[in-house]
Amino acid sequence: MIQPSNKSPLIVQIVGYKNTGKTTMVCRLTEYFKKASYRVGTIKRDAHDFQMDTPGTDTWRHQEAGADITAIASSKRTAIIKQSSDSLEQLISTIRNDTDVILIEGFKEALYPKIIMARNESDLCLLKTLPNIIALAYWPDLMPTIEASRATLLTDPKELSSTFQFLSITDHKQIFDQLLQIHNNS
Repeated sequence: MIQPSNKSPLIVQIVGYKNTGKTTMVCRLTEYFKKASYRVGTIKRDAHDFQMDTPGTDTWRHQEAGADITAIASSKRTAIIKQSSDSLEQLISTIRNDTDVILIEGFKEALYPKIIMARNESDLCLLKTLPNIIALAYWPDLMPTIEASRATLLTDPKELSSTFQFLSITDHKQIFDQLLQIHNNS
């Protein structure tokens, strides 16, 4: 079993367009890290207004009454609901001391190491526009395109991390192993 380290948490973004498998990838990587005894935090960017609480509950009623922040705690979990948006840095700061790994779904423009999820050829444009790419996780149907144009997909391969890899979206274990290697070398 791999033991978590005492250093800063590994922070990795999983980015891509809608329906490319971002949430599934975050979930599979979370499972791998948990099996290896890591404390995992996840952060998700939602482009819509979401409902975190259930209408009729006490905390929902607090929010409906106008509370700016509502916290709830039980013997097993804690939640904080705010009527404002925090930046990615604020969210990371909130959870970093309680985690060994932080997996971020979305926030494409942030500068953290990122895995790009690609389902269609049009998704590959992210390779040319996003910073700090460590891997491209692609759907099986995209494999012929990847193999045929691997060298031309990149604007300047020198700008990419030396650990950049093209990986099948189904190879969660290889992606996990790559993230462990990056974390152990940092």
